[in-house]
Amino acid sequence: MPTSAAVIVYKDANELARQAAGYILSSIEQTLVGHERFSLVLSGGSTPKAIYTLLGQPPLVDRVPWSRVHFFWGDERCVPPDHADSNYCMAYETLLSYLVLPLQNIHRIQGEIPPEESAASYEQTITEFFGEHIRPPRFDLVLLGMGNDGHTASLFPDSPALDETQRWVVAVDHTQLPAPLVARVTMTLPLLNAARRIALIVSGAAKAGQVRRALSEDGDATVLPVQRVYPEDGEMVWLLDDAAANMIHP
Repeated sequence: MPTSAAVIVYKDANELARQAAGYILSSIEQTLVGHERFSLVLSGGSTPKAIYTLLGQPPLVDRVPWSRVHFFWGDERCVPPDHADSNYCMAYETLLSYLVLPLQNIHRIQGEIPPEESAASYEQTITEFFGEHIRPPRFDLVLLGMGNDGHTASLFPDSPALDETQRWVVAVDHTQLPAPLVARVTMTLPLLNAARRIALIVSGAAKAGQVRRALSEDGDATVLPVQRVYPEDGEMVWLLDDAAANMIHP
């Protein structure tokens, strides 16, 4: 892990959610001082769910002009948008449904169509949003989590998607995934690493070992997918609760 990435540890999952929500709002406020819009890439999972719930309710929901925020997703399962496993569905139910914003500000991955078609369509959506001349596109803030195997977004260990250098969004075949075997669509490392800010948010003791590995500088030959995430010209922060960080304490 590059030494310039910040690591902040909070006492528990509730405090982590509160502080992560504050980080997101501060990022929006700072960017909108000099820009007309803010591009936010959402993550799925239980930890972001708690964050989105806080953002969608008073007093936090009233802090920023949500009509100037555009929402994207780092990855999606290939399921309909109302499916319980859909990252879009979770974000809509916990956050988006509470916001006053134009529908065109919500740029979801179409999980209900064939994966390759969905990936190509989403890459085109991103291109149209930023403009053909912006290569690669630079999201203002990307939210990511980490799985127990060290994956992030839908970039899993040994997946060919990890080595993609040309495309910004790719389909991940179900044969490359852990159960349940549902194909996915994911942003790739060139796109993620072009972001202005990346926040990697992790909670729970089950992930403590992989957090230690990911933050280790001991030359472990096995590189986790999450270790390959780092903005080329931006900032990155790890936001952890104490349980996830308990193996990195001195």
